[in-house]
Amino acid sequence: MNRLIVAAGALLSLTLASGAFAQTAGDPDAGKKVFRKCMACHAVGEGAKNKIGPELNGIVGEKPGAVEGYSFSPAFQEWAADKAAWNEELMTAWLTNPRDVVKGTKMVFPGIKKEQEMVDIIAYLASFDEAGATRDPAEALADAAAQ
Repeated sequence: MNRLIVAAGALLSLTLASGAFAQTAGDPDAGKKVFRKCMACHAVGEGAKNKIGPELNGIVGEKPGAVEGYSFSPAFQEWAADKAAWNEELMTAWLTNPRDVVKGTKMVFPGIKKEQEMVDIIAYLASFDEAGATRDPAEALADAAAQ
């Protein structure tokens, strides 16, 4: 009987854990709508160019501050120096409140406050490779986490 209870508890834990994981998986289509908040300064997709802010193709997995042709603030460059890659954790911190993360950043965006919007926009950004073509966002996020 005790083994049955332990086995049932383990199964319940695994079920809850996988359900929680599924809830944090972002929806790139929903993230595209959230990205509207960013479009005045940033671009993604084929033909994306730097604007007030850098173009964001391939940003997930890329070293922060490494967008060709974009001049990052000295404060951002200093902050980015020891960062290997934009991953979900780093992007979440940055997009929650950029000015709290990097004092003196040029980015004036106040941040994304809703958790679901955050995971969705990260999934959306992860869905673009360096050339602006689509890629599997889950794979891009897993690769970025391994860096």
